[in-house]
Amino acid sequence: MSTQHKLRPESLMMSYGYKPELSEGAVKSPIFMTSTFVFKSAEEGKAFFELAYGLREKDEGEEPGLIYSRINNPDLEILENRLALWEQADDCAVFESGMSAITTVLLEFLSPGDVLLHSAPVYGGTDHFIHYFLKKIGVESVCFKAGMKKDEIIDKLEATGKADRLAMIYVETPANPTNTIIDLQMCREIADHYGTTDKHVYMAVDNTYMGPLWQHPLQHGADMVLYSATKYLGGHSDLIAGACTGSAEVIKRVKTLRTFLGNMASPHTGWLLMRSLETLKIRMEQQCRSAQEVARYLSTHPKIKSVYYLGLIPESSPAWKIYQRQYSAPGAMMSFEIDGGEKEAFRFLNGLRLMKLAVSLGSTESLVEHPATMTHAGVDPEHRREFGITESLVRISVGVEHHEDIIWDLKQALELV
Repeated sequence: MSTQHKLRPESLMMSYGYKPELSEGAVKSPIFMTSTFVFKSAEEGKAFFELAYGLREKDEGEEPGLIYSRINNPDLEILENRLALWEQADDCAVFESGMSAITTVLLEFLSPGDVLLHSAPVYGGTDHFIHYFLKKIGVESVCFKAGMKKDEIIDKLEATGKADRLAMIYVETPANPTNTIIDLQMCREIADHYGTTDKHVYMAVDNTYMGPLWQHPLQHGADMVLYSATKYLGGHSDLIAGACTGSAEVIKRVKTLRTFLGNMASPHTGWLLMRSLETLKIRMEQQCRSAQEVARYLSTHPKIKSVYYLGLIPESSPAWKIYQRQYSAPGAMMSFEIDGGEKEAFRFLNGLRLMKLAVSLGSTESLVEHPATMTHAGVDPEHRREFGITESLVRISVGVEHHEDIIWDLKQALELV
């Protein structure tokens, strides 16, 4: 019998990267609630700082030493090692929020005068940062929608007269809240079309809706993958965090800016995320199973005009081929249009008894919200209409409750409409 066996990520979440002998034999990593770390000698402190500030390359077998919890901390390092496993990434950087991860990446890889090409719609906070903050510092943006072909996107970019300044493609797929999907392979081709030997056009993907189980953007050409770790990775509505995975070269740059912005996650947040990763796969699989039952129910309800769920994409649709190539499951996020408008949507939301009316997603409890007046309230009204974020649109994040109980709650609330 062979002793060589590659363990799967879900089997490594309990132990990978942690050495009990360094922590009094504790089976679980302690919370290292410390701001700073003691050096054994002045020479060791010098060596640690040389690596931390990139003053020299690592010696063979050398590991970065602990200096200060803004730079590194055992809880964050173990967590980052484990998160990287799911994506088969070189490294990972964890942040105090999803927006911290997104904004740090955009600030690191974009400079005044650059152009950002991004999919639309995106999460409301991301939309605001792109159209207000980046614009304020001289970064211009061009958006494209799901369904646009490669040539159409290139033509739109060329029409600006600034295509040669493209520095990054930012993709959120599936889109929040419409569940439209973007072809990542196509985006990589566009990035390479504008890249040169002297300039790499980066591709960043927000994988919060599907990751890290159901979609692996690094395998489809992404340079970095972003998460609101608050969502599925945390999964219990009790923490705020973000993450970015990618190559060693990319994450080194991300972590360097994180050090100086000071937006790293705390040791306690890191410890909570380590706890959550142990049950990540079984939670997400249960949520996906329930979501498929919920979507089937909603798709036949007379008061529902449309259901947007990856499991309901028709095989005749161009999106079906993308789904088959890019995703391993339809996930647990969906949105739907109630017959009516804001009044009817609110009546439905106010009538729910089991599910919680709250923003966020990916948690153990099912959450329902109204994107047009909540998560995407800050998006330009014209853009909301263009992207299908209507007054009758409701978004659901399916939790781990029994699917028949979720359906009962939907049924009784829809009767009030």
